[in-house]
Amino acid sequence: MSRSTTIAQTGSTEPGLRRRVLIILCLTEITSWGILYYAFPVLSVSISADTGWSLPMITAAFSLGQFAAALTGIPVGRVIDRVGPRTVMTAGSILAVPALIVVALAPNPAVFFAGWLVAGVAMGAVLYPPAFAALTRWFGADYVTALMILTLVGGFASTVFAPLTAALDQRTDWRATYLTLVVVLAVVTIPAHLFGLSGPWPNPPIAASPGDDDHGAVSRSPAFVMLVLASSLGAFAAFAAVFNLVPLLIERGFSPSLAALTLGLGGAGQVLGRIGYLPLVTRTTARARIVGAFAATAVATALTGWATTVFALIAISIGAGLVRGIMTLVQATAVTDRWGATHYGRLNGLLSAPVVIVMALAPWGGTVLMTWTGSYAGTYFVLGGIAAVAALAAVSTMPRPSKQPVS
Repeated sequence: MSRSTTIAQTGSTEPGLRRRVLIILCLTEITSWGILYYAFPVLSVSISADTGWSLPMITAAFSLGQFAAALTGIPVGRVIDRVGPRTVMTAGSILAVPALIVVALAPNPAVFFAGWLVAGVAMGAVLYPPAFAALTRWFGADYVTALMILTLVGGFASTVFAPLTAALDQRTDWRATYLTLVVVLAVVTIPAHLFGLSGPWPNPPIAASPGDDDHGAVSRSPAFVMLVLASSLGAFAAFAAVFNLVPLLIERGFSPSLAALTLGLGGAGQVLGRIGYLPLVTRTTARARIVGAFAATAVATALTGWATTVFALIAISIGAGLVRGIMTLVQATAVTDRWGATHYGRLNGLLSAPVVIVMALAPWGGTVLMTWTGSYAGTYFVLGGIAAVAALAAVSTMPRPSKQPVS
């Protein structure tokens, strides 16, 4: 049994409560991601056409929300460590309602930006990081299974809400669409978080060593710094590749519809990666998983820039999606794998903040690289190099042997 599993067992709780919490979070995560995140890329073109605001400016407002979500995640993690997720996630759901109403009714760019800023704070309180913290404490030794199930369900957020959002937009307009989605968000997530996340919050698990009990010392340790660096570089490479895949494929002669289908198949690959994560855990070490994930990202990204045939690019897109699915769970379990679950909320908040920031910068960064290299193919070669650097940095993400006995 691994060190992190031994630590996490003290935080486990009774099965009925755990099942209820997992069901509730699956429901609220798919809804929150679908409405707060995935509805925007579907509606962005309609927003620009209706308002006359430029698409880059509209995207900048959404990116501002991602920055707010990243910064909000740090104090949210601290609060969840102390009192549990119910208060924070309920408050986030409530705050999201007026935030999206402001977005929907915004008469000018300043109000639109303000709405997304508040929506970003709400996202920081309701999306994956707080849900991961909740499941890690409540599920104890079974946290990996719980996280796998949650991310599998959450992975269908775009599958459910992107078509729904598009259908609403075609029948009404983007403002009415957001107002309709706000009603869905409020009806589903507010009562679910308020009533579904009730129950005793387990005491924090006992750390295996005094060093792991000091979250400040852990966050300043070389291993944690390298974990943040590797995760940020890997996330930038992976998500810049995703956001620039359709332009690359069109550059290669794909029709827009085939390019969109290829992108969607990459999403299906993520589901496969998450399904395969649990058996992967039993056969590999934490170091091998993170290094392997980023190395595979480097290879898949570079191959995307090199391949030219339809079948090769589709196969590579599915493979890259599979790796992204694994990366989601590698990051979700990174803290527990190394330092246990004692201060998971605050440490994962510190880890997630820069990752969310670089994910917000990834679309813009990919465009800058395309301008610099002169082609999307060249961009993918550079992104592959960035992912390779992430893999090298990931080698140094484990604590010193004196604090991390061999499993």
